[in-house]
Amino acid sequence: MRQGGAPGKAAVIVWRRWIFPILLVIVLGAAAAALVKIAFFPDESTAQIAPEATITDPVIAVERGSIVNELSLNGNIARDESYAVRSEINGTVSAVHVADGATVAAGQVLFTVKQDDPKKDIDVLAPEAGEVSEIALVKGQATSIGTEIYKITPARYHLLATVEPVQLYRLVNAPTEASVTITGGPAPFTCTGVRVEVSAEGTASVRCAIPADQVVFAGLPATLDLALGQVEDALVVPVTAVQGGAGTGNVWVDAGDGAEPEERAVTLGVNDGTMVEVISGLSEGESIRQFVPGFVAPVEEFCYEIAPGVEQCDSGMSW
Repeated sequence: MRQGGAPGKAAVIVWRRWIFPILLVIVLGAAAAALVKIAFFPDESTAQIAPEATITDPVIAVERGSIVNELSLNGNIARDESYAVRSEINGTVSAVHVADGATVAAGQVLFTVKQDDPKKDIDVLAPEAGEVSEIALVKGQATSIGTEIYKITPARYHLLATVEPVQLYRLVNAPTEASVTITGGPAPFTCTGVRVEVSAEGTASVRCAIPADQVVFAGLPATLDLALGQVEDALVVPVTAVQGGAGTGNVWVDAGDGAEPEERAVTLGVNDGTMVEVISGLSEGESIRQFVPGFVAPVEEFCYEIAPGVEQCDSGMSW
């Protein structure tokens, strides 16, 4: 039994000590060689593969449509500003009929002045209803033409609404009347004398006069609605496609043959902030770039409440 098993045992020892290690070395060497080839000597067909997709600027067709240019602005009711009243008489004050801070009616007698030449008594009347202040006259005092004698704060009100500077071009040739809505107040009514004001600091606002028969109070929040223009069945394009926007502009016409788009001047009309009327320079059916070169499309922002009174806003994707 011992003699018959010796050769088999010797064969196992040979396989374990020599053949298996040699095979393992061969396999590992082949794997290492394959890794070296992949890393340093890539296949030409693999190395030449590259993405072929390209991003193109969106193109839109010039179409006909309608535009209603309405602008709603938020503002507040305010009292009209006080102003100084100057004397129109040379003479001596014989009587003062009101006290500082008094509320007066239009045409109410404020002072009586004895005129020097010709000599006669003249009553100085309130030019309009309001409150008088800073009265500079006393009985027996001399007064002369051009002297500031008091200030009056008129019983008039106006609506002052703030406007973004970028919207000022939309207010060119704005109407002189607008509709005013006061939350919890009377039915919407018309204010007059609409005008645009721009301060030295660049702050822009729109102001209009409140009718005298409307009961309002200083500080009330209100909305000013302006009808700035309307067109039907006109050539219209998005404002994002136009470089400019007030009267004239440029668009980029795409011929569809792969060539660079043609920059073309256009004449513009009514603009609602999203679409603009094209009066001349384009024809219906022509294709133009949707965005002016270099224009960054706005990214929509999504806001949601993460806790009572706490809101978080995330930017969405714009495709």
